[in-house]
Amino acid sequence: EYSTLSLNRPIVASVGRGHLPAGAAMAADLAWFWCAAACVKLLLAPAYHSTDFEVHRHWLALTSSLPLSRWYADASSPWTLDYPPLFAYFERLLSILAALVDPSMVDIRNHGYDADSAVLFQRLSVVFADLSLLLGAGWAARQLPSGKRRLVYVLVLWSPALLIVDHVHFQYNGLLLGVLLLSIALLTERRDLAGGVAFAVLMCSKHLFAVAAPVYFVYLLRHYCRGGGFQRDLGRFLGMGAAVGVVFVLSFGPFLYHGQVVKVSLWRRMRWVKSEESTQLLLVVLKTMDFLCGIGGFALTGSPPLIFMEQVLRRLFPFGRGLCHAYWAPNFWVITLLLRKLGYNIEIPSASLTGGLVGSSSPFAVLPQISPAISLILVILAMCPCLIMAWKDPQPKYIARWVAYAYTCGFLFGWHVHEKASLHFVIPLAFTAVDSLDDARHYFLLATGTSSLLALVPLL
Repeated sequence: EYSTLSLNRPIVASVGRGHLPAGAAMAADLAWFWCAAACVKLLLAPAYHSTDFEVHRHWLALTSSLPLSRWYADASSPWTLDYPPLFAYFERLLSILAALVDPSMVDIRNHGYDADSAVLFQRLSVVFADLSLLLGAGWAARQLPSGKRRLVYVLVLWSPALLIVDHVHFQYNGLLLGVLLLSIALLTERRDLAGGVAFAVLMCSKHLFAVAAPVYFVYLLRHYCRGGGFQRDLGRFLGMGAAVGVVFVLSFGPFLYHGQVVKVSLWRRMRWVKSEESTQLLLVVLKTMDFLCGIGGFALTGSPPLIFMEQVLRRLFPFGRGLCHAYWAPNFWVITLLLRKLGYNIEIPSASLTGGLVGSSSPFAVLPQISPAISLILVILAMCPCLIMAWKDPQPKYIARWVAYAYTCGFLFGWHVHEKASLHFVIPLAFTAVDSLDDARHYFLLATGTSSLLALVPLL
């Protein structure tokens, strides 16, 4: 039981360099796996990079050159800022360092700037941003036996899909997925409040992760806010709401302060205008929020105010880009491509080897016109079995599976889905893959099949 080769040794662990305390052994393992991955990533620095490289370089210049009040209004480049404010603040911090390395990098007029200094700086920024992934993976796997823990490190830190997307194609998914894993780990440890706050930080960094919000809401409502008496439950509900609200206020508050909002009457927005179909779904949500939260204002003014952060939200939810991305994610909507191959006249966005900016898709000639609302309804319906399970039996050990399932539903039926969205369910499932042989088969089917790794090969 206490031999050197034991995988479950409780006090000391063998890491090939003698015996270390368990905590030090885990830290040594993490450092080794991360450094090994970092070496490979640095070798890829001169490799091909997509237009996403210029997107993020422009965001460095935008956040450095312009006042905060113009970040979401600037249109000097096709690559407008379309991530939530917390990620914009991250770009602003990076821009301070970028200006020290190469001031031309943060010149908003230098479109397409890709000097060696800029390429190396941005590549290194992604490598070091992966420290978030290191933290999330380490925290989530720390209760596992050392053998399973190291296997998880291989599946997460050495993920070939993540290597393609972040360190060749160029993005910061590792940074965000680390926050997701940290949130899941906190919920697994029954630290629900901290886990909910971490998820709020994630949504304010990249809004596409909000697909799992129904799972978080149902699970936290059932597991954290029920079972302790009315006063305790109400206090916890209000406490969770306040904590999450603080994150959103800190994220969006400065843009509200700087006037990137429009106050309109609720009743003037009751009719949907065809020219604003892309914002209809947002208006429904905001009207509901206004009704629930603005009853006092209605009593005083007779016209409930709807504070609509129009400029920011239009950038975050560009529904006009169409149902499908320039690359076809292998999801339910690929049926439109199949029908086109069969000879039906269905116009779809053409693929671009580097493009991620596409216009509105043409109406379907055979299938009914699909709207964002229909897409959302299908996602929620597909998610219902998971939501029912989370409500009936909210066990923390299942939270990683439920979150992965929710992201799978979003991938299959979501609006304008990117292929790299498969990372949202593949990375969390790495922690379930070590539970049993069936889970391992399920993981490798998703991680290496057409829904993930093979779908990402065209990004090369």
